[in-house]
Amino acid sequence: MSENLPDNNTTEEVDLGILFNAIGNFFNKIFDFIGAVFKAIFSSIIFLIKAVIENFKVISIVILLALLVGLGLEKTRAVVYYSEMLVRPYFNSKYQLVSNIDYYNSLLDSENYGNLISIFEISEEDLKTIKKFEIGTGPETENQLIQEYDEYAKSIDSTRALDLTFEDFVENRDLYSSDVYNIRVESSKRDIFKKLSSGFNTTFNNEYSEKLMRVRDSTISIRKATYLKDLNKIDSLQTVYIRILTQESLNGAVTIGIEGLLPLTREKSKTNEYELFNREMAIRDSIRGLDQLKIEESVYYDVITDFSEIGLKSNKLGKRYSLIFPILSIFVMLLLYIAIKVIKFAREYEG
Repeated sequence: MSENLPDNNTTEEVDLGILFNAIGNFFNKIFDFIGAVFKAIFSSIIFLIKAVIENFKVISIVILLALLVGLGLEKTRAVVYYSEMLVRPYFNSKYQLVSNIDYYNSLLDSENYGNLISIFEISEEDLKTIKKFEIGTGPETENQLIQEYDEYAKSIDSTRALDLTFEDFVENRDLYSSDVYNIRVESSKRDIFKKLSSGFNTTFNNEYSEKLMRVRDSTISIRKATYLKDLNKIDSLQTVYIRILTQESLNGAVTIGIEGLLPLTREKSKTNEYELFNREMAIRDSIRGLDQLKIEESVYYDVITDFSEIGLKSNKLGKRYSLIFPILSIFVMLLLYIAIKVIKFAREYEG
């Protein structure tokens, strides 16, 4: 048996050597791949730099021409002004608001100014200066989003709530998820925006919202009537307790005793004045809350910030032709350069 030991050791050494060689080759391939990637990136950068150096004059002239054309278009185009209004809709009138904004834009596109004149009550000349209506979500803090997430998580099944992260909740929110909306109007006339404020009153009115308000008011009336009945019952109980306590105070404590024996004393009636008082305060707070809710949400929307008297100059990136045209020209030249190189390589390739 001892004679076989050297052969086993040799076999094990050979196996370990093969294993280490395989591991070494694997890491070498990884390092070679990483090196090839960096080399390709470096070669591409040098390729682009070389192309710029070789065609510097042409590139400079094209970019300069694109810049001049962009500046010329910006100067010749009419200046566009904008103003924004923040509103908070109630009774799900936000659906009607979003729908009406799309409707207004369609009227502008079709140049159907008659309906717009009846809605906003301004002249056709002023309406023709309006470029478009836009609507988006209002400003929202992270704390507000966290509160909405907590409320939504409590409203769904606990198992599904575990799978829903805060990031997923924020990502899946849409335009209708907001409580505050930003209405933006663009126009070539700077002082038209304040005239549009009153026209948005009709935007929120619809049968569904009116129905929700009626249902809300009826529910408040029913709950308030129930609370008032409870208050009447509490008042009656308090009157009874006061009568009992007054009677007992007039009669005094009656004591009957025999010498050598414990006296017998009439116990006072047990009343719950403190509990009744707390219950009365809670009911009155509930009634106060219902009245406050009816006062705060007595309209279909609240204007948080109205349109300004004078609009601001619009500087949207899509209108900055002096920036867009040079970038586009660089992109086009790059594509042309690559295409020329590919065609040249294909012609010279012999296979």
